[in-house]
Amino acid sequence: MQPFLFLRHGQSTANRDRVIAGSTDAELTGLGEAQAQEAAVALAGSGIRRIVASPQRRALRTAEIVAEALGLPIATDPGLVERHWGAWEGRLVADRPDYFMVPEGGESWEAFRDRAWAACEPILAAEPAPLAGPLLIVAHAGIMRVLRDRLGLGFEARGVGNALPMRFTPPDTAHLPWRVEPVTKLQPEPASTPAIV
Repeated sequence: MQPFLFLRHGQSTANRDRVIAGSTDAELTGLGEAQAQEAAVALAGSGIRRIVASPQRRALRTAEIVAEALGLPIATDPGLVERHWGAWEGRLVADRPDYFMVPEGGESWEAFRDRAWAACEPILAAEPAPLAGPLLIVAHAGIMRVLRDRLGLGFEARGVGNALPMRFTPPDTAHLPWRVEPVTKLQPEPASTPAIV
């Protein structure tokens, strides 16, 4: 696998309201649109040649803003949608007892991880065209957790900030984990924006 970039969507209405919106198709807020524009600026020199996004509105709109700035098309993959929280959709994040809980009518962590990785693996394994630049995946905090878990970086409960571009780099030596680091330091999110969707 080649190095790739990951971008979580900008602030959504659910992030603003601190509610769980896994499969709920929340839109970006005005701040979320601005965050996506900042991310586009940060990614301008990264050589991206391929963008694959979750079809959910908050991720797709973020991808559209970046793609427009970079002059690139977007492919979508339904396997990149956020974890379905069943009966917990729309409830306050603070009330959720545990990320690893099995929500009634929703996906367990294991089911979500396996479903999302089944989508991510072929996207990451696709051979880049000659002289092509890196891939950008635009999706959700849950997808970031799956990537970290499957690439040997360990589970990260806190997730990743809205519209903070991250670079995944494979190890130089076998049996070492991947590395992940921010592409750039963007403006800090306001206190009203939780790190976990």
